[in-house]
Amino acid sequence: MEHSRDRDRDRHSGEKEFVEKLVKLNRTAKVVKGGRRFSFSALTVVGDRKGKVGYGFGKANDVSEAIRKSIEKAKRNLVQLPIKNGTIPHAIQGIFKASRVLLKPACSGTGIIAGGPVRAIMEVGGITDVLSKSIGASSQYNVVKATFDCINKMLDAKTVAKNRGKSLKELWG
Repeated sequence: MEHSRDRDRDRHSGEKEFVEKLVKLNRTAKVVKGGRRFSFSALTVVGDRKGKVGYGFGKANDVSEAIRKSIEKAKRNLVQLPIKNGTIPHAIQGIFKASRVLLKPACSGTGIIAGGPVRAIMEVGGITDVLSKSIGASSQYNVVKATFDCINKMLDAKTVAKNRGKSLKELWG
């Protein structure tokens, strides 16, 4: 990435293996006797651009603390994203509440055709070509959960071969 915006920067100099992206930052106000008290919530995704991705949600009274908490949570729940030639192995649909995410593999050179949260997850996961469509509710938190539902449902060739009791060579021919 050539632009060094606040949301793309690496937070710790020692832990450069993860790329962090801020998906949503939300400010909520609580009205108290002295006026309004603001608190912040942050939704971030982290990945190593080699197939490991995770998301986290953090709340705090200041922005930097909320982002730090969400990144910590994201690093704690990393999942493996199967990559095949820079794209996903097969088309899949993920659902979380009213949000639906449809992911389709694309040939090289297509790029990441996806909206906000899905694009962020694919970029940090190391996928270079994918087609996606977000259907239903557009709540960014739910779209992220639906995308991770897709990732959890995805099968890679080794898993399929093992489930069928065959070798990879038998499967591909």
